[in-house]
Amino acid sequence: MSTLTPDLAARLPGPEWMQARRAAAVERFDDVGMPTEAEEIWRYSRISELDLDAFAPVLDDQDRGVPPDAVPAIETVGERSGLVVTRNGRVAHVELAPTAGAGAGVEIGDVFDADDGDGLLGSVAPSSTDAFTELSTAFAPGGALVRVPAGVIVRDPIVVVHWVDADGGAVFPRTVVVLGEDAEATVIERYQSPDVAAFVDPVIELDVADAGRLHYASVQDFGPRVWQTGYQATRVGRDAHLTSIAVALGGDYARLRTDARLQGQGATSQLMALYFGSDSTMLDFRTLQDHAAPQTTSDLLFKGAVADTAKGVYSGLIRVRKEARGTSAFQTNRNLVLSEGAGAESVPNLEIETNDVRCSHASAVGPIDDEQRYYLESRGVPPEVAERLIVLGFFSQVLERLPSSALAGRLRERMATRLGAEA
Repeated sequence: MSTLTPDLAARLPGPEWMQARRAAAVERFDDVGMPTEAEEIWRYSRISELDLDAFAPVLDDQDRGVPPDAVPAIETVGERSGLVVTRNGRVAHVELAPTAGAGAGVEIGDVFDADDGDGLLGSVAPSSTDAFTELSTAFAPGGALVRVPAGVIVRDPIVVVHWVDADGGAVFPRTVVVLGEDAEATVIERYQSPDVAAFVDPVIELDVADAGRLHYASVQDFGPRVWQTGYQATRVGRDAHLTSIAVALGGDYARLRTDARLQGQGATSQLMALYFGSDSTMLDFRTLQDHAAPQTTSDLLFKGAVADTAKGVYSGLIRVRKEARGTSAFQTNRNLVLSEGAGAESVPNLEIETNDVRCSHASAVGPIDDEQRYYLESRGVPPEVAERLIVLGFFSQVLERLPSSALAGRLRERMATRLGAEA
């Protein structure tokens, strides 16, 4: 590739330990090469259409502060305990409310500035996961860090906004969230852009220590010419609980791979997603519920709708290892196809290595139920309004679990507008 070279990686800012990692990651990427649709994990994708040479890392020093166009993404969340804003991958603004627990050691900022940043970055998401985590390690110019010490409870959400406005940019946002033992926090991430052509490669690491409780949500609302290849890795400790909700509304091709590892006995992971594609967007989700300890529980619910010529893809695996006796694992994917030119794929899988388990998976792809439509229309509801009500009701199970009611309301309005309601 002419744009993502070792020389460019070496010119990016960062501590000395990061420079060594970058050089090694570029070399590994060159060895691995780009993935193809022939690989099962990339089946049904459009990865062969991605031309990385069309994008270049953002090397110039960006203006600090909150970009004015990013303010609505912040304000829709409501009350917050802290805020981190990155612009084209660089941390541009940090604030922590006095009531958020700063005196108790709550830390937000740039992971490159942390004394132990070398140990934090990549501790949950190893660089060798796939080609795009290698690229992230090679070219990330910084990363948002949220760390809550043991026993500390942060009441209001900590908001992380990743703003991408470099036309032709290759952008590599990183997020590291670390909860200590018996800590509790809510983190809400927003991925936003104007109408620019960009390649965005986010990597998110969520590390929940024993008895910790993390409520996490991400909202991807990129412009129509953005390509995303995202990776979210989670590690959940003994008797800890993670709730993770992903919302995807934008992009040309937007992919999110989620690997959820239940590492400690009694760990619980709830994974949810809401995705709504229109025009020619393709939204691609891959998940792994990885049970590596006894008496662990995972529950996945992904709901998607596609209209116009949009495509949706879901492929998920429940893996129960030999040592994970007493596992309970569930996986459900439902898809609504709203137009003749739209389409969706749903591929659930199980890989079980022990007998003492409760596991199930279910998937469905189809149009709006005729009986639901008839019920509403027979009571005088116009057809276009009936469809909108059915789709919003279909998504309500996920919207109601978002950790911000203000954000849920805004997303509901956004989808209603897409479905033809007046703004």
